[in-house]
Amino acid sequence: MSDYHVTMIEVGVAELKARLSRHLKLVREGREVTVFDRDTPIARIVPYEGRPLEIRRATRRPRDLVLPRRPSRPTDSLAVLMDDRGRR
Repeated sequence: MSDYHVTMIEVGVAELKARLSRHLKLVREGREVTVFDRDTPIARIVPYEGRPLEIRRATRRPRDLVLPRRPSRPTDSLAVLMDDRGRR
């Protein structure tokens, strides 16, 4: 689709997955990408216009962190997953 100054890019989910870096480059250049799942628009990727992200240094060393206790008995991951899916 075209407008006076902007060309909107429409892309399917499979195309976005296959060429994500290319589409993100276009977004960095100021373009918008609309993502479609079949014929339904599901998302729009737009350039970030907020303040620059701040990268902060860690305040603690990893070896100073306290790890959680080990579980008292083994966990059956499949049973937990099936239980979670059964609740939905």
